[in-house]
Amino acid sequence: MTPEDSTYDRGMRVRREVLGDEHVDGAIERTTEFTADFQDFITRYAWGEIWARPGLDRRTRSCITLTALVALGRLDELEIHVRAAVRNGLTPEEIGEIFLQSAVYCGVPAANSAFAVARRVLFDLDEREEKA
Repeated sequence: MTPEDSTYDRGMRVRREVLGDEHVDGAIERTTEFTADFQDFITRYAWGEIWARPGLDRRTRSCITLTALVALGRLDELEIHVRAAVRNGLTPEEIGEIFLQSAVYCGVPAANSAFAVARRVLFDLDEREEKA
């Protein structure tokens, strides 16, 4: 196995642990010839290199990621990472605190949109939990 293969494998493992099999399987199924290199890139570098580094725990990485996504207004990605933050052990209250902090530094409209996304995601997670 080459070092690249181990980085990809590590990335896929971390990606699945953080985002969940359902999300990752969907992303893989939607991969086309056009997007294949990008999927490989994010698996190797975002997940296999950055998210796998030992310097920060996953809760902290989730906090940083949520804040960055609020700042950039990336609401589709924010939805994915609210779910990931819960998987990484953040509570709804902690996610709310992150968004309050973001309101000061990223803007109230950005935080308002983030709260709306998180409210939908957390409601969906609660409903799934009740059905299980």
